[in-house]
Amino acid sequence: MARHGSSIISTSTTRRHTEGIMDETPRTLPRQSATFTNEINSEIRRAAATGIYDIRGGGAKRRVPHFDDLLFLGASISRYPLEGYRETCDTRVTLGTRFASKPIELDIPVTIAGMSFGALSGPAKEALGRGATAAGTSTTTGDGGMTEEERGHSKMLVYQYLPSRYGMNPDDLRRADAIEIVVGQGAKPGGGGMLLGQKISDRVAEMRNLPKGIDQRSACRHPDWTGPDDLEIKILELREITNWEKPVYIKIGGARPYFDTTLAVKAGADVVVLDGMQGGTAATQDVFIEHVGQPTLACIRPAVQALQDLGMHREVQLVVSGGIRHGADTAKALALGADAVAIGTAALVALGDNDPRWEEEYQALGTTTGAYDDWHEGRDPAGITTQDPDLAARFDPVAGGRRLANYLRVMTLEAQTIARACGKNHLHNLEPEDLCALTLEASAMTGVPLTGTNWVPGQGGF
Repeated sequence: MARHGSSIISTSTTRRHTEGIMDETPRTLPRQSATFTNEINSEIRRAAATGIYDIRGGGAKRRVPHFDDLLFLGASISRYPLEGYRETCDTRVTLGTRFASKPIELDIPVTIAGMSFGALSGPAKEALGRGATAAGTSTTTGDGGMTEEERGHSKMLVYQYLPSRYGMNPDDLRRADAIEIVVGQGAKPGGGGMLLGQKISDRVAEMRNLPKGIDQRSACRHPDWTGPDDLEIKILELREITNWEKPVYIKIGGARPYFDTTLAVKAGADVVVLDGMQGGTAATQDVFIEHVGQPTLACIRPAVQALQDLGMHREVQLVVSGGIRHGADTAKALALGADAVAIGTAALVALGDNDPRWEEEYQALGTTTGAYDDWHEGRDPAGITTQDPDLAARFDPVAGGRRLANYLRVMTLEAQTIARACGKNHLHNLEPEDLCALTLEASAMTGVPLTGTNWVPGQGGF
């Protein structure tokens, strides 16, 4: 007991009073670690439980500098805009003008990137052909060979020649409209592709000369060459097989774009396809997708610089892929020096992949709409990234092709709208001067001044 004059105060009462105050004091919220996030901890637990690395499809999910970090300046007094209702803005592009006697003529500068039969269902490949043809552009076979669904519905089809050589035969090379030699892919530069056994159906096994139901992994480098001199010989072989008619593309991942573009041009490429790390994949290690390669935005400028240093810019065309989503991305890539762009993931979304109407089934797979990346499992409720005949039957290739064509037309209209606002009557007339950067990183990567200044990191200005 504590005595103060005639007052007697109970320490227990004081304690209860103090406890009452403590109960009313807001508690400090527990802090989540920025290093050991819930996602990282979950992956550590999964690795500890299984002893194997994680495999998934899709592209990088981390935030990296992208086209959103650039803005167009538009026109006012110092630049004169074009009237959209009366003045045209051309969108046509020709790919393969360097050596091919039959270059590809596209109505729009948006193409469909390579996605294999095996990764995608037959109806999905048909829909890609239907949509691209309706929009006046090309599709690409991907690994695994040429399907009649895609060849039969694609007015212009690019045939991919990969390290695996799955499904490769000279007759299909001649049936194609162009050949794309895949040296690297943005999601996994330096790594090979994967197709797990559950997607190796009878038809896929026959096309790839593989046993049914057995996991396959494509090689990470071509068995036919060890360097650019051998690559030049291979390109000449392909030209001889196709009578010098077909353009030859070389696809490189976003690792060392200046040197890779230089060597591709010197080896004889008609077109260089540059794929940044936001590009998708059917399946590879998650650690590859998130930690290898460079953002698409960082790759364009050095590739264009390589072409300019060789005096080959616009003579050898540059196609940029990896995270292209809409007409603004397209216009920005062209303004930075590309001739065209390629879309993969966006095309699948346009077809109907990750559609919220399948949300219950995505949840049953342990995921959700927009996060589904278990394409390698072959259980896609939308029937697009699967070889399951029942799931594939859900997908209507005619309706899917119509959606893709609509999407491609909207992308083109958006890019035209921006170009007209900058006073340009052709999408290829867009240039870096039409852009400003919102971030230091985007400015340094692209050489575009930071907004409100004429300053580029490392280049001076104010």
